[in-house]
Amino acid sequence: MRILAIESSCDETAAAVVEDGRTVLSSVVASQVEEHKLYGGVVPEIASRRHAEAIVGVTSQALQEARMELSQVDALAVTYAPGLIGALLVGVNFVKGLKLATGKPLIPVHHLRSHIAANYIAHPDLQPPFLCLVVSGGHSHIIEVSDYTKLRVIGRTRDDAAGEAFDKAARAMGMPYPGGIHMDKIAGGGDDGAFRFPHPRVDGAPYDFSFSGLKTAVINQIHNAAQKGIELPVADLAASFRKAVVDCLLDRFIKAARDTGATRLVTAGGVSANRLLRARLEEECRQNGWELFMPPLSLCGDNAAMVGAQAYYEFLSGRSAGLDLNACAAMSIEE
Repeated sequence: MRILAIESSCDETAAAVVEDGRTVLSSVVASQVEEHKLYGGVVPEIASRRHAEAIVGVTSQALQEARMELSQVDALAVTYAPGLIGALLVGVNFVKGLKLATGKPLIPVHHLRSHIAANYIAHPDLQPPFLCLVVSGGHSHIIEVSDYTKLRVIGRTRDDAAGEAFDKAARAMGMPYPGGIHMDKIAGGGDDGAFRFPHPRVDGAPYDFSFSGLKTAVINQIHNAAQKGIELPVADLAASFRKAVVDCLLDRFIKAARDTGATRLVTAGGVSANRLLRARLEEECRQNGWELFMPPLSLCGDNAAMVGAQAYYEFLSGRSAGLDLNACAAMSIEE
């Protein structure tokens, strides 16, 4: 089954053709990063306009690279939630137009489910059940995946996501957008024991995260130093902050794995590209004898190939949508 998939939940306009949920026939991504750098973050209205400008081109290119005509695809898929509502609407309405023109089945796909599905492309032998750490700019979740479309949240952030904390702390350190990527590079040359940051916990919720206080702690450190005329060693500061965030992520994830008896661990989302997180996870899984699956860096960020991968399993479970499909800015991965 060949699915033409569209992704437009944030600041990447993407299209891909995926076969049977595992084989990528084409994948095209048009990024808006350079434009949003001017503002230090994603501007929703600008993102929506750029999606509208790029979506026809990336779709045509994806079909061309797959050596297919639109009439030859078996189904259409689109990210419909969660994300920036204006950006989502561009993709949803575009694919509804394709459905109206072709009569092909339309499969609505949850953005976080797609991130998990990126691993199905990278690891053909990966099958549920497994425990997944989903970490991105807007989300930090621990998900129990019992089947391709049966997922349960057992841990989540109560405030900021890990990626948001990285980006905002990096901005305070003077790094350009997207800050998390630059921090990861700079932190590699720093001393992660130079500064001590809190490791917040949520009472009564052993698998939940809280990054707001950690983010505030590093910003206060920077402001206090500036008021005293002290120049902080940025590499050491970045390394110490990165370690604190990764410590929090791993503490909850490893505890969840031990408590649930999971022996197959998976990561997903943009922050899963973080070098320290990947290295620490590899070591933890090696010591515990667990299997570890991580997406390659090319599939950590937003793309449409992961949408097409998850769409295949959504379709097999009987999920499809009509022309009344609407976008939704916030939605649980369990729905």
